[in-house]
Amino acid sequence: MDILQKLYEMTALGELVISPGTVLMLLIGFILLYLGIKKEFEPLLLVPIAFGILLANFPGGNMGVIPSGENDEILHMTLLEIAKEHGIMNLIYYSTIKTGLLPPIIFMGVGALTDFGPMLRNLRLALFGAAAQIGIFSVLFGALAFGFELNEAASLGIIGGADGPTAIFTTIKLAPHLLGPIAIAAYSYMALVPVIIPLVVKFTTTSNELKINMKQMDKKYPSKVPIKDIKSVKIIFPIALGVIVAILVPSSVPLVGMLLFGNLVKEVGKATERLHSAASGPIMNTATIFLGLAVGATMTSNSFLNSKTLLIILGGFIAFAISIAGGIMAVKIYNLFAQKKINPLIGATGLSAVPMASRVANEIGLKHDPNNHLLQYAMASNIAGVIGSAVAAGVLINFVGG
Repeated sequence: MDILQKLYEMTALGELVISPGTVLMLLIGFILLYLGIKKEFEPLLLVPIAFGILLANFPGGNMGVIPSGENDEILHMTLLEIAKEHGIMNLIYYSTIKTGLLPPIIFMGVGALTDFGPMLRNLRLALFGAAAQIGIFSVLFGALAFGFELNEAASLGIIGGADGPTAIFTTIKLAPHLLGPIAIAAYSYMALVPVIIPLVVKFTTTSNELKINMKQMDKKYPSKVPIKDIKSVKIIFPIALGVIVAILVPSSVPLVGMLLFGNLVKEVGKATERLHSAASGPIMNTATIFLGLAVGATMTSNSFLNSKTLLIILGGFIAFAISIAGGIMAVKIYNLFAQKKINPLIGATGLSAVPMASRVANEIGLKHDPNNHLLQYAMASNIAGVIGSAVAAGVLINFVGG
């Protein structure tokens, strides 16, 4: 009987029985795994996050991240001490997440995979990437009204930028205790872009507006300043924009700067092909794995199961919807004064979520007119949204964190 008792105590069965919150978190982990694997909702990050949740909530596994607010001593420990006393997941979190290392690394990979050509050919459409950031600041003030602290409200609002690494980076800087639910909300709504964009478009546009053909508008009102040497422009652009951003919004340099560097090594060509391959492949994939696992490991039952989590999930959806609607409204206002009309779907892609948002907008446009191909125009606004959300994050970090 003593042997049986010791065997039972060795297992986690007893802790599972007395900890229903842990069982619920494991169930959430399994649901997210299902969504990532079966439904393919952002699988590259949702699968690591979901498995990180499982690792953190397996009783006795010592894999859950200990928030620094609950144990300030951990901030003064060496990495070796953290690994020895609190396990490998805390080592990963405090060395790569808490320091803010991985989100900029992922942004470098995103830049290496991004073509700024569509935006450079249609610079006026880039303005709607800025307009779509309205969801960030609208929800920020709404969250303050619901009792969130300013730093928490800013982290919640950044979900409206529809960019996972940006949301994670901002939350690390401003409200690290909310990292888990904000990351889940950000990536979940990014995965639901094919559902959310059509829903918002349905209530904010008319059929005639969705039939505006951008190519016909280009033929009727051709550009007066065509780009003759697009390759040179693509090389100069990340350098010039990096300098401008560094001067105007220095706090956004970690994200925007790495994004532009990744794009630069892509556009240079053969001379930097090895750098491009590394940034867009092994480095980005490794960073994605560790980011997902560590973020998931912050989601223990104590930190996740509370009223704030529900408000974050709701607020994230509202931020997403307002960002999409804001971009659409900006296009509608522009069309009141311009001869060369723009399809409101271009504004709907002003948030990030590249390139899914552009594909969804293109599909909606084709449903209303089989000849209305909007992808290259939507990408212009969509790519600008990536830059816009990173700049907005820098502004929030500067004003709120400073």
